[in-house]
Amino acid sequence: MPVITYEIDPAHSSVHFSVRHMMLSNVRGEFGKVSGTVKYDPQNPESSSVEATIDARSINTRDAQRDSHLKSADFLDVEKFPTLTFRSKKVQITSSNGGKVIGDLTLHGVTREVTLNVEGPTQEVKDPWGKQRIGASATAKLNRKDFGLTWNAALEAGGVMVGDEVKIEMDLELTRA
Repeated sequence: MPVITYEIDPAHSSVHFSVRHMMLSNVRGEFGKVSGTVKYDPQNPESSSVEATIDARSINTRDAQRDSHLKSADFLDVEKFPTLTFRSKKVQITSSNGGKVIGDLTLHGVTREVTLNVEGPTQEVKDPWGKQRIGASATAKLNRKDFGLTWNAALEAGGVMVGDEVKIEMDLELTRA
C-alpha cells in the first residue's frame, strides 16, 4: 500500500495549551486555526511525516485583554510572526497505539526541536459523505523562554506572573486527500 496523504480538518481539530499563572493555577487557551498535511505509510509508519501551521492570531484564552497581550510584542508578536509551524524529522513507534514525532517547531521566529507524544492514528473510517478519515492526539511540553518568549513580572510575595513550562495538547482529525 502506498503512502496516504491526509489533510488536517480544521473544523474537527484543536490545539490547546496551558501555563501556570502567578504560580497558583493553570491558564488554558487554544489556537482556533490549524492546518497541515500528514503523509502516512501504514506499512512503514516510521517513514511518515507531518507538517502543520497554526495561525498565531487565532489564540483564545477567553479573556480579550489577555489575548491582546499574548498577541503583542511581549509574547507572540503576531504582526511579525503570524504563524507557528511544525515539520517532523523523525517518527518513532513505541507501542501498538502510538509513538513519538520529533520535529522542528518554529515559534516567535525561533526554531527548536520538540517531541510530540502521539496516540494513534486511529483506524480509518468513512464519514457520511464518503471521505476517509483518521484521528490522532498528541502532547508536548516546552519552555517558552527557549523560543524567546521571556516577558514576565515578579510577584510581591515571590515567584513570577507566568510560568516557563507550556503544556500542549492536540486533537487532530484528518481527511484523506
